[in-house]
Amino acid sequence: MTEQPGAGMKADIADQPEVFARLLDEGERVAQIAGVAAKIAEWRPRSVVFTARGTSDHAALYAAYLTEIRLGIPAGLASPSAMTVYGARPDLRDTLVVGVSQSGGSPDLHEVLRVAKEQGAHTLAVTNNPGSPLAGVAELHVDVAAGHEVAVAATKTYTAELLALLLLVESVRGGGALPAEEAAELRRLPGLAAELLADDTATHLAARYRFADRLVTTGRGYAYPTARETALKLMETSYVAGLAFSGADLLHGPLAMTQPDVPVLAVVGGGPAGTSMRDVVGRLSERRADVVVVGPEAVAGATAHIPTPAVDERYAPLLDILPLQRLALALALHRGENPDAPRGLKKVTTTL
Repeated sequence: MTEQPGAGMKADIADQPEVFARLLDEGERVAQIAGVAAKIAEWRPRSVVFTARGTSDHAALYAAYLTEIRLGIPAGLASPSAMTVYGARPDLRDTLVVGVSQSGGSPDLHEVLRVAKEQGAHTLAVTNNPGSPLAGVAELHVDVAAGHEVAVAATKTYTAELLALLLLVESVRGGGALPAEEAAELRRLPGLAAELLADDTATHLAARYRFADRLVTTGRGYAYPTARETALKLMETSYVAGLAFSGADLLHGPLAMTQPDVPVLAVVGGGPAGTSMRDVVGRLSERRADVVVVGPEAVAGATAHIPTPAVDERYAPLLDILPLQRLALALALHRGENPDAPRGLKKVTTTL
């Protein structure tokens, strides 16, 4: 019997509370990440450079925010082509270079870490495959332990990367151990994720975008990677043009294209970034844009609201993306597509 379209992506999405629980187990996983964190704390890098592609690029962007805000260390995302295409050999002494990849199989990321080691950097790989080339070339490795992912579009491997990177950064901040109060808060995540996945609000909203040609996603701070990942999920499963902007960048020009027939998904959480996003929603409302807010509270000027739990804004990206994954799944099915096997895509993409 042929499996129904979207069954794989649906199963992957539903597996995320269990993936969270597995990563947060007090045994092997937390101990492994703590050991890596202790080594990084010992190295005391003066800067951190992340390298990634696709969905993992958004997890790396999240980690860059965490690194600068929580550790006070300058962080950024590398352009792999600088090394792989142009042959650049930057001075990377006192730098930690982190490769983030679900498969760990893309040659360009492997090459970036190889060159980084030659140029004096310490290296770390964060993957869902401990036996991958990327894990093999790095000095240290973190296994995100998401298990096998059925669909081509990444869902549970993305949130597993987010949680692993969060655990890593907070453990580095703790000198090589996750603070007890942090661990207690994070243990709430599997239950919160399960409750959120039981809410069908996002699925019901999908029908309104069935005939959309393009859609804007926006957020600031920790929420910006969520906006970017949402746009990617919509593009690769429903083939709608997803345009992702930070809330600040949206006001610097792209606001002009927003109008009633260009839907906007705005991620508006707590903290200072969420506060600033309320002004963005107000500006969008002035242009009569169809704005759906994703976050713990409804926002004046929005036309609809997808509720998510009120948590520390560092944790929100692990939860806010869940209903948006379900929205992407439902929209693809409304449009007669199979999100498990997007046209022209493979699970592992190799670039150089």
